[in-house]
Amino acid sequence: MTISIENEYEGVLPKELSEENIKRIAHEVINKALDYENCPYEAEVELIITDDDSIKKLNREHRELDKSTDVLSFPLIDYVLPADFEGFDDMDDLFNPDSGELMLGDIVISADHCIAQAAEYGHGITREFAFLIAHSMLHLMGYDHMTPEEAAEMERRQEAILTELNYTR
Repeated sequence: MTISIENEYEGVLPKELSEENIKRIAHEVINKALDYENCPYEAEVELIITDDDSIKKLNREHRELDKSTDVLSFPLIDYVLPADFEGFDDMDDLFNPDSGELMLGDIVISADHCIAQAAEYGHGITREFAFLIAHSMLHLMGYDHMTPEEAAEMERRQEAILTELNYTR
């Protein structure tokens, strides 16, 4: 598995979001999400840590929402059904030609939002960061939360992934 991590945050991050912790949490949660969804492939994910101003710009450009947000997901795959990897072997354009890994997409997290939400929800920054990655990984594997049923299913899966890793509230 390849996880490329770019820290574009220009401020000082709390120790919970040290470079070492970001890398460890990202690997744990991404691996667990892939295992939980029975992904049969080694995968490739890009993780970008940024600030509220930068994520607001991305949100405006890609979703026409002129506000900051906690996390944005940019999946590279259009799934027929969420986490249905059937038939991918026949689709070479889904795989990195150099590594052979399935290219899932990009996760962009606002460190500002992550820190604020951890305080708002009364749990640690580490747990919030892990949650945002789990949430985004489900988006990268075709899940969404446009209906109450979809939202409930995503929440159930997120909590299962985080509980298995002991990232609880």
